[in-house]
Amino acid sequence: MSKLVSSILGVSLAALTSSCMDRPAALSPNAKATLSIPARYDSTPPPVPQVSSSLSSLFADPQLTRYINKAIKNNPDLKASAARLEEAGYNTRKSQAGLSPTLDANLGASTNRNNPTGFGAVTSENYTASLDARWEVDVWGRIRSGISASTSDQAAATADFASARQSIAAQTAQAYFDLLRTSSLLQLSEERLTSFKKTLDLVNRRFEAGTSDLGALDLARTDIENTRSQVAQRKDERDKAARRLAILIGEYPTNNRSATQWPQLSRSVPANLPSTLLMQRPDIDAAYQRIRAADARVDVAHKDLYPRFNLTASYGQQSSVLKDLAESNFNAWSLLANMSAPLIDGGARRAEVGAANARAKRSLADYQSTVLNAFQEVENALGSETYLRQQYSATSKALAAAESAESRGLRSYNNGLINILDLLEVQRRTFATEESLINIRALRYQNRVSLALSLGKAL
Repeated sequence: MSKLVSSILGVSLAALTSSCMDRPAALSPNAKATLSIPARYDSTPPPVPQVSSSLSSLFADPQLTRYINKAIKNNPDLKASAARLEEAGYNTRKSQAGLSPTLDANLGASTNRNNPTGFGAVTSENYTASLDARWEVDVWGRIRSGISASTSDQAAATADFASARQSIAAQTAQAYFDLLRTSSLLQLSEERLTSFKKTLDLVNRRFEAGTSDLGALDLARTDIENTRSQVAQRKDERDKAARRLAILIGEYPTNNRSATQWPQLSRSVPANLPSTLLMQRPDIDAAYQRIRAADARVDVAHKDLYPRFNLTASYGQQSSVLKDLAESNFNAWSLLANMSAPLIDGGARRAEVGAANARAKRSLADYQSTVLNAFQEVENALGSETYLRQQYSATSKALAAAESAESRGLRSYNNGLINILDLLEVQRRTFATEESLINIRALRYQNRVSLALSLGKAL
């Protein structure tokens, strides 16, 4: 007996000695310290206004709010994200089960046939019933580290779901503004067609009066037909924008979605300070939680080098007659404590520690990339906010000048002071400027949505 104990102690000592390996340092505690965060955004001088906390309150458009609410409720991608969050919750519960004992019920039947004397076969039957229990004693905390990893995964999935909700809300708002843009451009093309028809009537009257020629009529008709082609193109663009919006709200992609008027564009959403972005953006939180999960899995891999201790117990009965199994007086039970330790595995477990640590380093790099991309999104949106406002102001003045020039051009052509080429050029310039103004307005609204999303303020 003493030899057996000595052998077990020897194996244990060898296992513990072979397991000696320093655990790699955790990366999550100093994740934020790996980045240099400025005191304010480069594109915005202080102080930054605190205005709005969501897209719905930012634009105050009931129709847009209805579309966003439908998207949050029905969008298939968002439902998939919710299912991933649900799965993460079950994975956490599954990992927590490792701390509890397991109990299995077993039933068995066997038939034995032999011929010991050579004169006749002997057949015997045996039936067994047992309860088997098993419990791993978490001496080193390996199971608890696994639970910590699953909990961090669940926290990351929760943040991913929040990020997906914000992304769907922002995509819906941008699709709504794109529908407004294409609808406005279609209306402009139709107005342009009407205007060119009036110009053709004017040219035709002058032709009948003998003050114009067929060339002028052909030029006027050319602009009409080109504009008819543009109307067809704009209808197609408008229908596609409506279908994109329908898909986002989880409905069949028909073209009967509508957007009637641009909501009021007031002051911007709050930019706050760069450091607060780390707390507002759910995708940043998700990336940080993945570092914590990776750190915990490094701990699991490191503790897997150490022996495991298990307690097993079994209680059962057996009988040669099945109906007597429940009444059998033969009871058997056993209680066993055992230890298993890795001795020779070709370095697989040590390699897993290194691989787990490499995955943790990758999670840290992904976190840094997520934070830097988030800052870039905010800087881009804040910078575009300024330049688009300047661009919109200049284009509005250009449109006013173009409309004034068009009015004078019509009078001058009617009085024979300019030719048809000059008049058509003035009209084209007016419509081109108005088209630019519509596109810039759409860019301002969509950039405002991008700014809200980049600041974690879409919902």
